[in-house]
Amino acid sequence: MDPIRIDDPDDPRITAYRDIKERDLTGREGLFIAEGEVVVRTLASSASRCRMRSMLLAEKRVAGLSDLITGLPVETPVYVVGQAVLDVVAGFPLHRGILALGEKPPVLTIAEALSGLPEETVVVAASAIGNHDNIGGLYRNAAAFGAGAVLLDDLCGDPFYRKAIRVSVGAVLRTARIEPLPVDALVDALIASGFEVIALTPGGGETLASLTPGGRRAILLGSEGPGLPQAVIDRCRAVRIPMSGGFDSLNVAVTSAVALHQLTALAD
Repeated sequence: MDPIRIDDPDDPRITAYRDIKERDLTGREGLFIAEGEVVVRTLASSASRCRMRSMLLAEKRVAGLSDLITGLPVETPVYVVGQAVLDVVAGFPLHRGILALGEKPPVLTIAEALSGLPEETVVVAASAIGNHDNIGGLYRNAAAFGAGAVLLDDLCGDPFYRKAIRVSVGAVLRTARIEPLPVDALVDALIASGFEVIALTPGGGETLASLTPGGRRAILLGSEGPGLPQAVIDRCRAVRIPMSGGFDSLNVAVTSAVALHQLTALAD
């Protein structure tokens, strides 16, 4: 399908893109907005678990994205607008000039997601992480170190929030979408699937450096500040990363990267 020129910001064909900051907060009923070239190319790729519904481009981006446009299914519309129209639709100056509307993938149960993983694998689990930069960072790090899954409890933010997807560099779109459960139920499911659950906490009795890769491991991370509930830590293998200078912990996304490096075969 050839790109479709639109000059009216109120055109109903691009309603889904209107005021994206505000609608990120209220949800899109199974849909999401992808922003930026790297993320949109990931959405359109064979690695994506999501389907692209449409694309909205500033006219200045069309020539540079011609290969992406021609590679889309014929039924996927590409709308082209002037920069001023795009800014009105988005509700703020959108300098990247590229948006896409995607469909979230089906939700898997934790049992379904874990059952197909190999015996030597590491997964990332998180509880009460609300910051979308941190959510995106968890997914990016998990993908970079080859983690088998990312599990979020029911207090975590939505990984399909536009900023979380962008920070993940599109890794959210390539990762299985797994039902969020209360953290206790999440730990239950991991243990039932043969995972050793390693809780990262400043009060851990072991250091991360003392662990070696191998087996089925789950790295469990809590929110910055409160951390994981003590009752949850007591059910896991409590591990710490020693700090100096009066600090007791790292940013949660950084912690995930350090732990993944230590516990995956890539650490070799």
